Amino acid sequence: MEKLSGKVAVITGSTRGIGRAIACRFLDEGASVVITSSSQSNVDAALAGLCRERVFGHACDVTSLCEMEQLVEVSVERFGRIDCFINNAGISEPFGPLCSGDPVLWSRVIDTNLKGTCYGCRAAIAYFLRENVHGKIINMAGSGTDRDSNTPFISAYGSTKAAIARFTYAVAAEYRQTPISIMLLHPGLVRTGMVSAENPTPELSRQLATFNTILDIFAQPPDVAASLAVKMASGWSDGKTGVYLSALDGWAKKRLLVTYPFRKLTNRIDRRTC
Repeated sequence: MEKLSGKVAVITGSTRGIGRAIACRFLDEGASVVITSSSQSNVDAALAGLCRERVFGHACDVTSLCEMEQLVEVSVERFGRIDCFINNAGISEPFGPLCSGDPVLWSRVIDTNLKGTCYGCRAAIAYFLRENVHGKIINMAGSGTDRDSNTPFISAYGSTKAAIARFTYAVAAEYRQTPISIMLLHPGLVRTGMVSAENPTPELSRQLATFNTILDIFAQPPDVAASLAVKMASGWSDGKTGVYLSALDGWAKKRLLVTYPFRKLTNRIDRRTC
């Protein structure tokens, strides 16, 4: 049975990586999906690759509240409603210490990750309240979210993920008396372009062996996060808010660590980038 049959989901930053994996899984579960990117060419390429009737693409700059509100409008025009809004769009700065980085790029990470999540929530909540929809909002956690998660050399990214967690819990509390579910999803460590070691910075080059070992141990396919996103968008979360699910919780970390020697010995480490 399809878990999201008849639902409509908007997923920002969904033409590749984790966002695309979530979009594909939602389509498999019967949902109609709006995919987005800041680049129209990326949207067009993703649509050509998906070739499905229940998918629509729209180029959108998540750092603009006006464009996020327009994203909601065009999605409703296309599918008649929105049931789930996923703030997935995110970037990271080049790997390196604070004082060697470009402050413009540091600020761009804040704008995309934190402001983008804020603007997506504002646009979605306004729509859900106006139309009395029992909507679901899923914000994306990451390295920096958990108290024991330190993020040296990606201070902007880590700071945004910590802030997104606090923001999500605050907004969930603000709208607790409404039927809107506002939740936080940690996708775990996934081999995407964001964590690729291609063209490494000098600092990453110095730490490349450690970096690759961590990826080999803890990286998981994006389908793990996509399955959790389906769960959060389904009836499972009805009446719940402030929920936090992680693809790399304590049990998953222990399992991946224990099985690493066997996976390495038997050549079962998947190093493909999504």
